[in-house]
Amino acid sequence: MTASSDLQTSVTEPAWPDDAIEVGRLLDAWGVKGWIKVQAYSPDAQALFSSRRWFLKPADDNKPAVAGKAKALPTLLKILAVRDHGDGIVANIEGVTDRSGAEALGGARIFLSRSSFPKPETDEYYWVDLIGLAVVNRQGEELGTVAGLMDTGPHSVLRITPPGLQAPVKPDQERLIPFVAAFIDDVDLAERRISVDWGLDY
Repeated sequence: MTASSDLQTSVTEPAWPDDAIEVGRLLDAWGVKGWIKVQAYSPDAQALFSSRRWFLKPADDNKPAVAGKAKALPTLLKILAVRDHGDGIVANIEGVTDRSGAEALGGARIFLSRSSFPKPETDEYYWVDLIGLAVVNRQGEELGTVAGLMDTGPHSVLRITPPGLQAPVKPDQERLIPFVAAFIDDVDLAERRISVDWGLDY
């Protein structure tokens, strides 16, 4: 029996989660025992480490399927182990026992249920929860909407699309606010709002 057929029969596939979020992708085989390299989209990859069920989609949903290959890609993987390796991540998947089995998954996009994410510590937030929030300063002026974040090493930076514009915008049109206590007054996920100490002309 091949590694790919082991994989398909060993996984009972639940319904695709309504709160699925794309968090990374599978890259290529690592070693000869079925481990695979993983690219996480966020520098904080705790959700990948804690979840034992990864949902998959092909690398490009709009790309015509290669005969026989699209059907071989499972929609769910059971994860046996995940660990840091150098500046990346590697994973061991149930039913994938050799290099060719891992290579067959290369390029697939990884999705997780948001409900499976570990609960963040106080005053910590997942990037995905901040994207789309309105940003308002102390004067009640609307600065825009969070389009994304950047990791600068010491801290993250909010990338804000100003009012009246739609993302993606040119880099020189974005407002950039360091996500640090000196500038962030409050994050209200329920109200979908971030209050900041930041002027319109900064």
